[in-house]
Amino acid sequence: MYIQGTGCVSPQETANGGPFPEQVLPWEGARMKAAEPDYKQWIDVKLIRRMSRVIKMGVAAAQLSLQDAGIEKPDAIITGTAYGCLDDTGVFLSKMINQQEEMLTPTAFIQSTHNTVAGQIALMLGCHGYNNTFVHKGFSFESALLDASMILKEGRSGTILTGAMDELTNHSFNILSRFDIYKKEVVTPAELLHSQTHGTVAGEGAACFVLGTEKGANTAAKLTGVTTLYKPGGKAEISADIAAFLAAHNCSEDEVSLFINGRNGDASGDEWYEHMENSALAGKPVACFKHLCGEYPTAAAFGMWLGAKVIAAQQVPAAALYKGTAPDAIKKVLIYNHYKQTHHSLILLSAC
Repeated sequence: MYIQGTGCVSPQETANGGPFPEQVLPWEGARMKAAEPDYKQWIDVKLIRRMSRVIKMGVAAAQLSLQDAGIEKPDAIITGTAYGCLDDTGVFLSKMINQQEEMLTPTAFIQSTHNTVAGQIALMLGCHGYNNTFVHKGFSFESALLDASMILKEGRSGTILTGAMDELTNHSFNILSRFDIYKKEVVTPAELLHSQTHGTVAGEGAACFVLGTEKGANTAAKLTGVTTLYKPGGKAEISADIAAFLAAHNCSEDEVSLFINGRNGDASGDEWYEHMENSALAGKPVACFKHLCGEYPTAAAFGMWLGAKVIAAQQVPAAALYKGTAPDAIKKVLIYNHYKQTHHSLILLSAC
């Protein structure tokens, strides 16, 4: 299954469609906000004012991936999101309270549903094919990938636009902050990676991929496999799962050129990644991505986007490299991520 095109809107300046930016953008406090591009290059100005941030981010990422693949319209659209359109949800609930449930406009409610982004992309592209959105918390993106993989293997579609997006609003950040999951102190990206304290930094973003059964002119990577594991019994179970996953795709641990994981600065969560770095994948160069995009349920989409960029450029960005030295030829990249230590996933990318 080939990755024919990629597109990403994130807290970094990734929406230019080029290589990974050399300059890492800072953040304020414990929250990373998306570095939003000029959406007028993809969306009609009359539509922009009626779109919430996550819709604009999702549409932009989708258009970027289609441009990269040289495709105007995919055969199907599959997305994943955990929170959906939080901004519109907040607007509708606030008006319901302030206006005492009277004279409510339905627009905010209609656009608050989780499949709004995929529906808006389909409307703009005139795509009347299969359209599905997965809302599976920390497995939302991985579920979309699995669905796309099965459809492509069945031969029902030739190209599928697959992606994930989640936004962070003031309301959601304040609510989530009550659970004491974010850093209390201000840290830099480098400090976050080496943090030994509790908490992480919140993030948001959208990443899309055009997946196809045939290799395109600009195709540099392919999605070899994806798997999920919910609430493993311990770190040993993850090690066994990695070994079984690689064996199922005819890849030995020695063949893995780069190990990308989701270190987010939370000491208890990073123990899982540390264990893999020192056991199953000991000695492998390691790159990380959540100090660049923040923590959110579908952050694995940004990790896969980074992995595809690494294979395409055959170079690991200095901002992402955590330890070790990347080889001259990067042929296989293993991405391991977990969300709140319960939703664990593995994605294997290969050069083509």
